[in-house]
Amino acid sequence: MLSPTLKASVGLCLLCAMATIPSCFAASCTTQAQMTAVQRDSLVNAAKEMLAEMQSGNVQTLQANTLPAVAADFSGIATSVQNLKPLIQNATLTVNNLYLLDASTQTGSAPIEFFCGQPVVSVNFSDLPAGEYALAIGRATGVAQPQQIAIILAKSTQGKWMLGGLFIKPMIFEGHDGIWYWASARKYAQQNGNWGAWLYYRIAGNLLNPLDILSSPNLEKLQHESEKIKPSNLPGTTPASLAAQGANYSLTAVDTTTTFGALDLDVHYTPDQTQASQLHNPPMARKQVMDIMAALLAQHPELRQAFHGMWVHADQGSVSLFALELPMDGIASASAQPIAR
Repeated sequence: MLSPTLKASVGLCLLCAMATIPSCFAASCTTQAQMTAVQRDSLVNAAKEMLAEMQSGNVQTLQANTLPAVAADFSGIATSVQNLKPLIQNATLTVNNLYLLDASTQTGSAPIEFFCGQPVVSVNFSDLPAGEYALAIGRATGVAQPQQIAIILAKSTQGKWMLGGLFIKPMIFEGHDGIWYWASARKYAQQNGNWGAWLYYRIAGNLLNPLDILSSPNLEKLQHESEKIKPSNLPGTTPASLAAQGANYSLTAVDTTTTFGALDLDVHYTPDQTQASQLHNPPMARKQVMDIMAALLAQHPELRQAFHGMWVHADQGSVSLFALELPMDGIASASAQPIAR
């Protein structure tokens, strides 16, 4: 699961359910370079108008230029636009990539995959009605938090391009772009720092892929590198055991967070009965959590450089029994501190 900050980069597409799954139907795709001037200008103008409406927060006009099926349930897109507006109010808006997606010859709705250009970029839909569509990828730059905005457009029966779906993602995370995180992930991987590498690859993938239904050779390369070094001892569907100061702890999740501003490692564990009872004593609770922090850094030293600090939560069901955040430079001696009596 991605960090709260990355989750906040809302990705919505209400046109249909979409997923990067193998498709059973292929259709034609025209890249920006292959389009006629008329096709290109029509798409650029439509996309720029929609970007301008998002920049001004003009939700009503945007909804009026949305496919009826999508406009009927517009609350998700409206919320995304309202959240986006303050981030891009003073931004420079550009349309950087265009793809014309022709599914007009298919019958009914079906999974469909478009193959575009060379090297091939693919766009996958799990259920798409027959029609003419387009993908416009725009950018809002020149602001503190630049954004990439992917717009799915659909041609109406009157020949007008209408909004069919919207994906919004940041271009920068904690002061760095996706290429920086990718290069840093490779560095950690080369040093066998696979926990740091894995988490950085995930951030890089989120920043570099403007929408999850798109695939390209570069994105596939990043994914391959990521899977190659994926740690086997990360908690996932099952907890992972961590030994610390003579005790074993059941880690249930390891992720990233920016809750306290900087990029932290976010760790959750489920204490056993004895550990849970210790959490009622604040000094013992603090030492227990700091023991976990110190043990994780001892096993995965690259985490100290990769993250500002660590936030550890002791959970019992949906209830947090204890939580503590410390900067990395405050963890080394933390577990050595005596327990106050």
